[in-house]
Amino acid sequence: MMRYGFAIDTKRCIGCHTCSVSCRIENNLPEGTWWNRVLTKGGESMDTPEGTFPDATMSYITVACQHCENPACVKVCPVGATYKDPDTGVVRQDYDKCIGCRMCMAACPYVGVRSFNWEEPAHYIGFDSGDADVSEHQKHTVEKCTFCWHRLAKGEDPMCVKTCLARARVWGDLDDPESEVSKLIRERRVMQLLPEKDTKPSVYYLV
Repeated sequence: MMRYGFAIDTKRCIGCHTCSVSCRIENNLPEGTWWNRVLTKGGESMDTPEGTFPDATMSYITVACQHCENPACVKVCPVGATYKDPDTGVVRQDYDKCIGCRMCMAACPYVGVRSFNWEEPAHYIGFDSGDADVSEHQKHTVEKCTFCWHRLAKGEDPMCVKTCLARARVWGDLDDPESEVSKLIRERRVMQLLPEKDTKPSVYYLV
């Protein structure tokens, strides 16, 4: 058994949005849907610094499903469509079971990491893209980051890790003390989102 997770280095992240765009393409995301967002830690608008020169500062936080060890979404799903994979710790969703009640969206403390398909999924370019093994998107279902489950099944890294230009994203087994991700979490100062919610996210931000 494993517990997959991320260490995201906020000192290396350059806010290029490559992780977000590559996620969209790889997972054939519907028009208007983003599973991974890049937020600016600075001014009120995207890519604006906080403060004034020469004391201006700006950094980035990438936010997606936190694949929690104690996921609130799994507890409230009435049909078992949202579940935690026992072998990897990945929080998954079964679109065929989803009844569109959006209880998982209401329970999740991480705003914006899930989306709901109100209509039949459409694409900007008019046709599907990405990996052929990606699950088909469906109307009236909730979606979120899958940790690129179709890639994990083939022994490959999530697409956001593969395409990160600054090599700010490190992926691996959090339960393996010798994995790169575990070593980074031990050696560096880390931050997690909303630790007071006791969801125990599997995403650590290196600060």
